[in-house]
Amino acid sequence: MNLPLMENNINKDDINNLISFLSQDEIPRLTNGPKVKEFEALWSTWLNHSGKSVFVNSGSSANQLTLLTIKQLYGTGEVILSPLNWISDVAAVVQNNFTPVFADINLHNLSFDENNLLSKINSNTKAILLTHILGLNGLTDNIIRICKEKNIILIEDVCESHGTSHNGQLCGTFGDVSNFSFYFAHHMSTIEGGIISTTNNDIYEHCRIFRSHGMLRECTDENIIKNYHDKYPTVNPEFFFVNPAYNMRSTEINAVLGINQLKRLNYNIIKRRENFNYFIKNLDNELYITDLNLEGNSNYAFIIIMRPKSIPLRDKIESVFRDNNIEYRRGLSGGGNQLRQPYIQDNFDVDLNEFENVEHVHKYSWYVGNYPSLEREKIDQLLSLLNNI
Repeated sequence: MNLPLMENNINKDDINNLISFLSQDEIPRLTNGPKVKEFEALWSTWLNHSGKSVFVNSGSSANQLTLLTIKQLYGTGEVILSPLNWISDVAAVVQNNFTPVFADINLHNLSFDENNLLSKINSNTKAILLTHILGLNGLTDNIIRICKEKNIILIEDVCESHGTSHNGQLCGTFGDVSNFSFYFAHHMSTIEGGIISTTNNDIYEHCRIFRSHGMLRECTDENIIKNYHDKYPTVNPEFFFVNPAYNMRSTEINAVLGINQLKRLNYNIIKRRENFNYFIKNLDNELYITDLNLEGNSNYAFIIIMRPKSIPLRDKIESVFRDNNIEYRRGLSGGGNQLRQPYIQDNFDVDLNEFENVEHVHKYSWYVGNYPSLEREKIDQLLSLLNNI
């Protein structure tokens, strides 16, 4: 059958556009510059919110800068997150001296089990890091309301869910700050890259500062600049470091690709959504969980979750995948339950029995490739193999 996990999102039009940019008579600036600013503005316009965006070199960097900025502005505390995540979410929490608190997921949108999440909130809760898994909307009105009522910072990780929406509004516009990834085979690609979007000016400005070594000269807010200069009058304003931060800048080349890719992002989202809805609708609902929350979905991979807890059946399905050249990843995002990983097991005391749903996903689920050019015939072949296992 030959169904690869990913398809290269960068096409000939992207390459020709990049060649044109590089072939100017006057060699263009290639490090972070005007094209980066243009892409940031276009992204904020596409996201359709009143905030601003900061382009960085990866979605993982977006996570890291977001948590560093929250620490700088609001201090540390507990951050609640799901064990079904990419390692960079957990790493950003831990490396910025927050205490990770894990809550189980539900099996309808693969985000928080709401009751379990609520039980973890206390006076030390600084933020909730909510990940939209594989294009499913993870938000609920109740989670949004509770964050506002309790003054909890809501971070949306939308790295693999561009175009997903909640109540008709794009995800990434509900939280205090949101992170996206432009990695190979995500909804759009800048080779490597990510972006932070926020309507909070302090968060925006400090993400700009921390993206470039912590240098104050990256700030565009004169009030913030003046406050720092007044507090530290003996520091050279050209080399004024607010924090021992990072170099997480991206390049003009990445931005040029992003600008061109944005032109077809909406079309790609529609095609992926159509593919996924067709797949779930025709998947055997006795063998697999199909009652997923599809409202506003934007899936870049087919989600397959077994209903029965059967290792022999799981192994049989994986054998069928291999025999038919179907590339797959068990456990969905990040390989399943992060609590089983050495970096958690060696440093934190966790009870896996408290995470029934994420454990089920860890053992009995996969994702396989879904991309705009995928033929309906191949989706039907995949369905036939899964439904007749």
